[in-house]
Amino acid sequence: MLEVCGVDKTYEAQPLLQNISFVVGASETICLLGPSGSGKSTLLRMIAGLEFPDAGRILWNGMDLASTPPHLRDFGLVFQDYALFPHLNVFDNVAFGLKMKDRSSEEMRARVAEVLDLVSLRGFDHRKVTDLSGGEQQRVALARALAPRPRLLLFDEPLGALDRALREDLLNELRGILLQTQIPAIYVTHDQEEAFTLAKRVLLLHDGQIVQQGAPADVWSKPNSVWVAQFLGLGNAIEGRVVDGKWRVETRFGVFTVKCAHRHQVGENLHLLIRPLAARAGMNQIRARVMDVVFQQDHFKITFDGGLYFYVKDEPKIGQKFGIKVKLECLG
Repeated sequence: MLEVCGVDKTYEAQPLLQNISFVVGASETICLLGPSGSGKSTLLRMIAGLEFPDAGRILWNGMDLASTPPHLRDFGLVFQDYALFPHLNVFDNVAFGLKMKDRSSEEMRARVAEVLDLVSLRGFDHRKVTDLSGGEQQRVALARALAPRPRLLLFDEPLGALDRALREDLLNELRGILLQTQIPAIYVTHDQEEAFTLAKRVLLLHDGQIVQQGAPADVWSKPNSVWVAQFLGLGNAIEGRVVDGKWRVETRFGVFTVKCAHRHQVGENLHLLIRPLAARAGMNQIRARVMDVVFQQDHFKITFDGGLYFYVKDEPKIGQKFGIKVKLECLG
């Protein structure tokens, strides 16, 4: 089990990571999800032993890893740029970690064949890695990380350089491999689709801190701040003011009745999330002029005067007044 305890890191005299703590359990896949510059890749490099925290500890099964060099941590790394050895063929790239562990030739051949089969590259042993496509090179990088049977896998934006269709294929294959091998993993990404597909638990990083964590469905359904809601693209975040004790909130789009678990006082300012899918029932409705209509797959995305957007089944006309029942949530 990996434990990250109170880790701090500064960069160019500015705080990059502040008091980061979390645990990765046996066979668990977690995702560090956040925008560029949030410190997630630096955190991964510290876990790998490639950088060092300014404060805090990184433990494996209770033992501090501070004095353990990267090659002795038994962690497998997969990077966005593949980091393959261009002068070696596929077999030698995949066998590299096994050679470092002085495995026999017979054991290496068997293990390389096993992991190449796992990543759908059977028969690629003698191919030059420079002749492979981007997706094939990333499969080789994954096979190389898997070959020594690491006790933890670390992924740093591994699919970022691939086109969308290939990324989706590899993402689903990677999910299957992690489920099959049961190796615990930490996956760094700025893409919520990747995070939600792979992770049992998502940790959202913002301004150097973990601002929310939980199962993907819980994070999606219960964002705890405006930033989380906007980063995940959950809908429209608007400001409001409590106008009475019956949960009536005044906004520039109207007065709405909102129930939540927070304690609010009359006159208090708060933020509301308006989900873009129409509510099936409820007393809250927005009626405004349609400024734009775009067809997206099986629905129309409409944008109202004022910037609010929604997804509807039937196409309205630009310029017409349009009413829609809405679901509102309090973001505090």
